[in-house]
Amino acid sequence: MKPAVVLAIALLWVTAVVAVAAEPLETALVATREVEERYAADGIVEAVRQSTVSAQIAGRIVAVNFDVGDYVKQGEVIVRIDPRQVTQAAAESQAQVAQARARFEDAKAAFDRTRQLFARRFVSQAALDRAKAELEAAEAQLQASRAGLGVAETTREFATVVAPYSGVVSARLVELGEMASPGTPLMSGFDPREMRVVANIPQYKVGVVRTATAATVEVPAANRRIKAAGITVLPAADPKSLTTKVRLDLPGEQPELSPGMFARAHFVVGRARKLVVPAQAVIRRSEVTAVYVVDDQGVPRLRQVRTGDGGGDDWTEILAGVNPGEKVALDPVKAGIARAEE
Repeated sequence: MKPAVVLAIALLWVTAVVAVAAEPLETALVATREVEERYAADGIVEAVRQSTVSAQIAGRIVAVNFDVGDYVKQGEVIVRIDPRQVTQAAAESQAQVAQARARFEDAKAAFDRTRQLFARRFVSQAALDRAKAELEAAEAQLQASRAGLGVAETTREFATVVAPYSGVVSARLVELGEMASPGTPLMSGFDPREMRVVANIPQYKVGVVRTATAATVEVPAANRRIKAAGITVLPAADPKSLTTKVRLDLPGEQPELSPGMFARAHFVVGRARKLVVPAQAVIRRSEVTAVYVVDDQGVPRLRQVRTGDGGGDDWTEILAGVNPGEKVALDPVKAGIARAEE
């Protein structure tokens, strides 16, 4: 790049910085006002529908059609197990049904003949009763064989493992060629369309949470704040941790969230007067939290503060660092530029 072009770009940048610095900073007063009082608790994101699909028959894995991260539609085949053993069992059951049917037909014909002979008084009542009992036994055996065939055919269907609902594969637990037995986990997955956050609340705070009028969920990793669609306090408590689980349902699909992510639940439990500043005025860099305090001459100065509760995108409670009546810059970036130009 030519020196003249570099010089022109530098002059434009300097001009822009000076113009930004020359503009008066937009400020807001540090003030005490009545705001929502919140109680915060740590939680974990989880899917409403998440499950691990397991094998229901024994056999070798002959096909694994999906991997971790794949989206699977309901009814799609995710794993196939060698069906030869269960197919042969079904064929054996079919043969047993055919055999039982033949015995039933023979017993029915024998009963009809005995009944006719009994009507003509050629055989005794005992012979008729014996023929009837044999017919009933053959009929029962036929029904049992048909039931066994139904079980065998159902078991044969278990060789093809399908997705119970549409979702994302979160874990692949078998490999091609491995042996599976009933109960062997095959794949885990979850439905990303329905998510919630589960928080553990100390028992002495459960009564406060029950009275919460609303709640928001903060997910730091996704830089998101989501208003909860519903709050459910589970009726059981953990005797070891002395906590009670509370579920917060999240509205709609949340593509940026995944099960296991850390979240923080903020329950609105009342109203109180607090010293607050607009949330946009607060700077958070690593472990440092600060604001730019603007003096009467319009000069911004960075000042570290200690924050308390946050009101989402609206306000942040200040516990120490600034006093009521002081002004803070609403645009920390512009205030930083102005401070650098002094």
